[in-house]
Order: sequence, then structure tokens, then C-alpha cells
Amino acid sequence: MSQSFSQNLKRLRTEKNYTQEEAAQFLGVTSQTISRWECGTTLPDVMLLPEIARLYCVTVDDLYRDHIDAYDNYAQRLGDLYSHSGKPEDFIRADEEFRKLVNCGKCTADDLRYYGIIHQRMMAYCIRKGPELFDKGLNLTDKNDEVYWKIRRQKIYFLSMIGRGQESIDQQLKKMQETPEEPQEWICTIAAYTHAGDTETAYQYFLQAVKKFPDQALLYVYGGDLCREMKKYKEAFEYWDHAIALDDTYCDAKCSKGFCYEEMGEYRKAYEIWTALEEEIRQKGWTYSVQLPRQRAEACAKKMEK
Repeated sequence: MSQSFSQNLKRLRTEKNYTQEEAAQFLGVTSQTISRWECGTTLPDVMLLPEIARLYCVTVDDLYRDHIDAYDNYAQRLGDLYSHSGKPEDFIRADEEFRKLVNCGKCTADDLRYYGIIHQRMMAYCIRKGPELFDKGLNLTDKNDEVYWKIRRQKIYFLSMIGRGQESIDQQLKKMQETPEEPQEWICTIAAYTHAGDTETAYQYFLQAVKKFPDQALLYVYGGDLCREMKKYKEAFEYWDHAIALDDTYCDAKCSKGFCYEEMGEYRKAYEIWTALEEEIRQKGWTYSVQLPRQRAEACAKKMEK
């Protein structure tokens, strides 16, 4: 092992066009120490191995391999490692190194190619993994659980994001036909058409559903969002207000009202919505969720000053 290690140190140094003096200066040792490592006379302290690997743009494990290629930089090596392993933790390591290159302005076109490749591979992983996780969650719940329907709607959204919107619609129409008296299936159908970009069809299903299930607050949230998309602002606010009247805890309806007021240029009304929502969320103890209404309120305040 030590022979491969010492040979790798010499080859990697020469491929990087470093002299022993330059490598020694980077690592904080003497050139004689570098020479002894490369001859196999001594071995470096284990605490120095990460620095040696970084200097030669490889991993610590690479230093002991029989066959190893040199890379332009450490980010490329980690990117290649992730491309072969497919492990999310290796993606995170590579992403961190590439971001360092981007932030310091040292990212070359080839670095960006590597960086794009690892995102392409991570995207493929997520596309495969997402539905698996949603299905696993569904298997752990039943239809009487609110979480079940949240997972169903989130999966519908996910499938639409990855270009499987029509598949999601077809699946949902079948489920709704099997249980036409289940309001949540109607809501999921509306969600499927909405996320697929078919606003008009989604709205027609909403009009039918709201007659059958007039007490479903979430239906009115979707109805308001669809009307906003169609620029029917008066109807949108009526539906959102009705959703809030049915269930005052529905933050989605309040968020939609805030965004819609901003869209209409009614920044003071939007500001009032966002500040009230910020306080409501704060009282619930949702530390991170409070950031959105706070940021939107600040943005509205700045526009009100102009």
C-alpha cells in the first residue's frame, strides 16, 4: 500500500507541474519531507492527508489506489466520484466545492460542464426517488388521515413538474370515477389539471365540485387560485374569503390574497395581509415559515414608500 501511495504522490505532483519545493510550501513541510514521502522512506501524518489530497485534486482514498487519474481541481474529482457512486452525500460534497469555484470567480467552462453533469445525475435520482417516497408515505397512512391527501396532492404536483402531468390526470380521473362522493378525489383532480396548466378544465371541475361539497374549505382555495390565474379577481377574493370563513387556519388562502393584492398593485392591502399572517404564524411557533410573510411585508412597505 505504501508503495502505491508514494508512487501516487510523485506522479500526481509531476502531473500538476509542482516542484517538491512548491508542494512543500503548500503543505507546510520541507522539500526533503516531500522527497522522503515519494521515496517511501516515511509516511505523512494522517492529519495531513486531506491537505495532500486537496493539493493534488483527488480524495484521500485515491492516494492509495493502484490506478488514479489527475483532475484539474478538487471539485472535478468530487464530481467524478459522485458520478460513479450516485450517493447524495457525494453530490453534496461536490456541489460545495463547485460553489466555492463559482463564488471566487475561478470556474472554467469545463468546470461548469462537470457541475452540470452532477446536477443532471442528481435530477435523475430525485425523479426516481420522489415517487417512491410518496408511495411509501401513502402506504403508511389511510384515507381518513389528512396527511394521506397532502401526500396525494404533493405527488400530483411532483409528477407534473417532471413532465408526467397527463399521466397524473389520467390516474386521478380513474380514482375520482371509482369514488365520486369523495370530495378529496375531486380536489386532487382539480390539482392535477391545475398543475398540468389546464386552468379552464380545472375551473370547470371546481364549479361542479363546489356544488356537491360546499363545505370543503380547500376547494375554495383552489377556486380562488384558478380565478386569479384567469384574472377574475373579484371572484378570487370571494372564494378565498369563503375558505377562510370555513376554516380560519388556512394560511394558503391568506397567502394567495397577499400575492394577488401585490399583483394588482394594492401594496397597502397586501402589507396588511402579510403582517397579520406573520403574527399568526409566529404565535404558532413556525420559525421558518414566518420568513415568507415577513419578506413580503418588507417588500410591500418599500413599494409603498415610492
